[in-house]
Amino acid sequence: MINRAEQILKHTFGYSDFRGSQKEVIETVLKGEDALVLMPTGGGKSLCYQIPGLVREGMAIVVSPLIALMQDQVSALQQLGLRAAYLNSTLSREEHNQVMRAIYDGELDMLYIAPERLLQQNTLERLTSVEVSLIAIDEAHCVSQWGHDFRVDYLGLHVLQQAFPGVPRVALTATADDRTREEIVARLALFQPKVFVSSFDRPNIRYAVQEKGEAKSQLLKFLQDYKNQAGIVYCMSRNRVDGIAAWLSQRGIKALPYHAGLSTQERAENQRRFLREDAVVMVATIAFGMGIDKPDVRFVAHLDLPKSMEAYYQETGRAGRDGLPSVAWMVYGLADVMRIVKMVQDSNANEQHKRMERSKIESLLGWCETNTCRRRALLRYFGEERDEVCGNCDVCLNPPKTWNATEDAQKLLSNIYRTGQRFGSGHVIDVLRGKETAKVNQFGHQDLSTYGIGKDRSDKQWRSIIRQLLVQNYLLVNDEMYGAIQLTEKAREILKGQTKIFLREELAAEKTVRERRRPAEVSEADQDLWEALKAKRKDLADALGVPPYHIFHDATLMEIMQSMPTNEADLLAVSGVGAVKLEKFGEDFLAVICQFSN
Repeated sequence: MINRAEQILKHTFGYSDFRGSQKEVIETVLKGEDALVLMPTGGGKSLCYQIPGLVREGMAIVVSPLIALMQDQVSALQQLGLRAAYLNSTLSREEHNQVMRAIYDGELDMLYIAPERLLQQNTLERLTSVEVSLIAIDEAHCVSQWGHDFRVDYLGLHVLQQAFPGVPRVALTATADDRTREEIVARLALFQPKVFVSSFDRPNIRYAVQEKGEAKSQLLKFLQDYKNQAGIVYCMSRNRVDGIAAWLSQRGIKALPYHAGLSTQERAENQRRFLREDAVVMVATIAFGMGIDKPDVRFVAHLDLPKSMEAYYQETGRAGRDGLPSVAWMVYGLADVMRIVKMVQDSNANEQHKRMERSKIESLLGWCETNTCRRRALLRYFGEERDEVCGNCDVCLNPPKTWNATEDAQKLLSNIYRTGQRFGSGHVIDVLRGKETAKVNQFGHQDLSTYGIGKDRSDKQWRSIIRQLLVQNYLLVNDEMYGAIQLTEKAREILKGQTKIFLREELAAEKTVRERRRPAEVSEADQDLWEALKAKRKDLADALGVPPYHIFHDATLMEIMQSMPTNEADLLAVSGVGAVKLEKFGEDFLAVICQFSN
């Protein structure tokens, strides 16, 4: 069956080879086994279920929480000549009935459905009456109550094991730590799933962070490098989204707001423009999932701090899905931290959950303050160690000012050790600064040799030191012990004086590292051809009522421009050009090439 999968990969999707663990995942599902797939955004997760869904007999069911994403993916599959449809709340009664008839008549290869719709008794009964090839559960981290994007409807998906006996299920996500992975397997009742964990690295994304000064001016300065490029700007509140979108529009930038407070019609229209027009900047709330699959988003900018590293990774992952150079840029300030902490404190969650949320904020803040390679620190957070620096983040390209913090680090580590590695940062700092608190007196910590040895530094400074040592793996937070800060084996190097530790002094608020690689490496000589290819793609997309990238991605257009194919066989050899798209669009693009070949 894998041979058939390879044929579909080339003939239908236009790719010569599988990437990463795609082939192994597909082989697992083709054997009828369950799988848990962790793969970064843009890593090709969808092929892991789309291809086996086409090889196995019956209709594939894809569970997705995001209406916009399922609509986009169904449209893209239809352009490939595949029989795909979706069931969600946007359908009229007649449209719903048409989809149901197609299901009964065996006319669908793939059905996308929201979890709440799938779990309705009548829907479940109807779907169990037809042959199902597999069930894919996308955004599977939504099942975790410890995760950053919990959806209550996902908790009912365990019934799929009994409802569809013998049907393989594959759960997919871009972000999940060990605890979340265990929860996914348990709550979805996956049967002895094979777990595939790809690298979390997105090497084409450059990470850059600045301290927040005049945020609007900083954003405008950043956007100067991205004229005529599509991007996303994330803000904390709806009012801020509306204000920033209007402010950018007044300065000649095609910016649109996107948040839950807009009418359904306005939100849909803004999203349509973002997907189909060039150089649209979408300004959106952090809390509102856009569910877009646009491959040519060249930047994701955060004007406010996200709630966690997981949320940051998920949101920045929407940049550069086509593999071309992109950037994740963020400004942050103390007010952001205080606002998020207050949101956590005011929530109805239990104390254990609140402690974990506060710990996630501290981890993200520590990452912002790091003076080591951002990519390496980001990957370490997700359990992936890397020795070499990336050379493609602001820290690598523009090393920050640092200070020798060895003595202060020794004081801190010694104090954590002497207090028994049982306490959170607040109490550790109280002891260091010699504060007389009830807790200090209760445990007799005023008698420790480390009591008061850190009086010369403020609470804020000590918190920054702790965060940076956490990021550099000298400390860890033990969630099982209520957020106690503990030493790692690596901490011995500092305590014994075997290594010096240098920490970040400050973040440069105004100094911006220019990107070394432009988003689209088009020479001046090729510029006319590039614009002509994009114009042809836009004309074809408009005629079909789909986004331009449903015709071809930028990366495919780039390869067409560079290889200058003169016949259908040459064009078919371009990555991203399959037989169906060759038949639909081949003549049009070859005609453009012909105009520039003379």
